Amino acid sequence: AVGEFEFAAEQSREAVRANPNLPEAHGALGDAQAAAGRYDQADVNIRQRPSSPTIFELYRKFTSPTANATNAWWVSDSLGPYPALNFSDHPDFGAAYGANYIQPASIISQSGYNALGDPKQFSNADHDRVTAMREFFDNNFANQFVQNDAGVTNESIGKAQIEAFINMAFNEAVAGQYNDPWGIGFLNNDQFNIFFAEQVIKEFKPELTVVNMQGVDVCHTDFTGYCNNLAQADYALAHLWQTIQSTPGMMDNTVLIAVPEHGRNLEPNTLQDGYGRYALDHTGDDTSREIFCLVLGPNGKVVQGQEITSVTGQSIDVVPTIAHVLGIYDDVQGYLTGSPLYSAFV
Repeated sequence: AVGEFEFAAEQSREAVRANPNLPEAHGALGDAQAAAGRYDQADVNIRQRPSSPTIFELYRKFTSPTANATNAWWVSDSLGPYPALNFSDHPDFGAAYGANYIQPASIISQSGYNALGDPKQFSNADHDRVTAMREFFDNNFANQFVQNDAGVTNESIGKAQIEAFINMAFNEAVAGQYNDPWGIGFLNNDQFNIFFAEQVIKEFKPELTVVNMQGVDVCHTDFTGYCNNLAQADYALAHLWQTIQSTPGMMDNTVLIAVPEHGRNLEPNTLQDGYGRYALDHTGDDTSREIFCLVLGPNGKVVQGQEITSVTGQSIDVVPTIAHVLGIYDDVQGYLTGSPLYSAFV
């Protein structure tokens, strides 16, 4: 079973990859903690970026030579806090070390193509108005922005590759090639996110990819839907692993980590679904703090076939674990409060 968030990372100089799965939690708080690997007791404004550097920034800044932006991707489902998690407001990091962000379920579709890929034709009567609007927006580019406001920057080759990739995705989506790419009838948003992450992996072979799956976060009101979405998330995770294992340059070099950032209360709330099953919240009792952590990887890197039930790790240990896999933990541990899950590795 998978939570609502997933990471993938490749160890830069040893070609080992890691994928964790971290979700939404209490508002936007859990997402920011999962991305930055630190607990934060303050409420989170969904439009405000984390104050601590994210795993993307740590990876890009402390990899030598500095990793390109095409090596770091953040793929999420809905809006809310998610577009703000690809880099932080930390003064020593920011957009210069951020990840490329995309929301495929909203963008890579017929409606997305209609909005972004099919420019509108204006009449002569609208020409002056459109020109004035263009000049207004163009003038903003002359302003001076601080680093964190400028957005993630890709090198020229990376920009061209991303543009071609997105154009291809638009065309394939409009042509119906994304309607049932796995041959299972349809894809829910979580599965489509994983499918698109697979496309990113095959095209760019990024060293660090994060995928969000939040469809399971319906347990507050719909227990049956929660169980159904867990099954679909399980299928998507297995499909991702199979894709990685069949992609040259990725197979046998990948560590995949799946983990939700919270559990569920032991006792249900008062809401019942159509089958009479009571819903479950996560309000801070002991069981809502219990999570699993799945680690898959090549023999010789990851311990095979072990089940550990006595480890008292925490969700903030996932980012240090990724840093360990990437080979940068010694450089970044001062920014983190957790520790790598060494017991999973040879």
